[in-house]
Amino acid sequence: MTSGVDTEVFEQLVSAVERFARERLIPAERQVEEDDEIPSDIVAEVKEMGLYGLSTPQEFGGIGVSASQEAVLIEKLCYASLSFRSMIGTNVGIGSQGLVMDGTQEQKEQWLPGIASGDIVTSFALTEPDNGSDAGGIRTSARKDGSDYVINGTKRYITNAVKAGVFTVFARTDPDKPGADGVSAFIVPADTPGITVAKPDRKMGQRGAKTSDVIFDNVRVPESAILGGPDRLNQGFRTAMRVLDRGRIHIGAMSVGQGQRMLDMATDYALERKQFGKPIGEHQLVQGLLADCQAELHAGRALTRSTAEKFDREGKAVLEASCTKYFCTEMVGRIADRALQIHGGAGYMSEYDIERMYRDVRVLRIYEGTSQIQQMIIGKRTLAQRANQ
Repeated sequence: MTSGVDTEVFEQLVSAVERFARERLIPAERQVEEDDEIPSDIVAEVKEMGLYGLSTPQEFGGIGVSASQEAVLIEKLCYASLSFRSMIGTNVGIGSQGLVMDGTQEQKEQWLPGIASGDIVTSFALTEPDNGSDAGGIRTSARKDGSDYVINGTKRYITNAVKAGVFTVFARTDPDKPGADGVSAFIVPADTPGITVAKPDRKMGQRGAKTSDVIFDNVRVPESAILGGPDRLNQGFRTAMRVLDRGRIHIGAMSVGQGQRMLDMATDYALERKQFGKPIGEHQLVQGLLADCQAELHAGRALTRSTAEKFDREGKAVLEASCTKYFCTEMVGRIADRALQIHGGAGYMSEYDIERMYRDVRVLRIYEGTSQIQQMIIGKRTLAQRANQ
């Protein structure tokens, strides 16, 4: 069971994050969109607030929030542009949680304090050019050479790679084992010889959040670089799935935060914009669009928090996490569409924030397991649970 921080500290943190998102981040959104870069003074403020270390245990310098607390905080942070969340996202989520969950004591002591402070940015190198959703099809190899491993391969769409101080790299250590069974996770410092980070990708949305290809060319690491130590050889895929469970709750919270922002914007516009002699919010068809947004948003928030509570209580929530990721990311896409529709022609223009947000939320249905992968997980587990009753 994970309890997180005490109630008083948590409430203060929620208040601080909510105020920071609304008063500091939202006014900077257009600058980030134009410059494709998050201002350095905002990065410094985020470090000072300790947000890079939200999920890192307190013994390693972090705040140590539970999954339930993280869900609330990420929802508040994501009332502002999702690009700001991406700045800390890998340190809070997939980039650090493998270490937290399965790292050796030595690995935790070496890396987690820097991750918590934001001095070290993490990256989660799983996706490949030919293997995204099929993570078990990993082709990047880690060949044993004496007491070392030599890594070769290419990773794609790796968030924060250009700023990374350390990568969690998934590579095939046993070529004779098919699928996920022969995959190990390695903790690889970004300055290790043989690593090349390509220039940042040009993306549809979330400008300011950087993804890149990462090429590993005869990258030599010691056996101690295996996440969890040599005893966890060929266990990397299991680590990845555990990390992604909590990450899917995190994405559910992102969806809820961004959905609330878009609903608020659409509601404000419906109160102000007049057609046929009255505010458009008085027209029942517009009210129907707002009602659908509100109902789905409430459902998404409740699902996210319920799943987070189960994760804290039991240490896992595989079915529920997939349901959360699937429902919430699809939900926020529908809210974006309705909110833009309420804005009419104005919503299609870049001078209105809804145009940018419409683009930003689209990727939520893709990364950390597409909606179709979530459907497969949900379907298989539903059948298995029923068959075993």
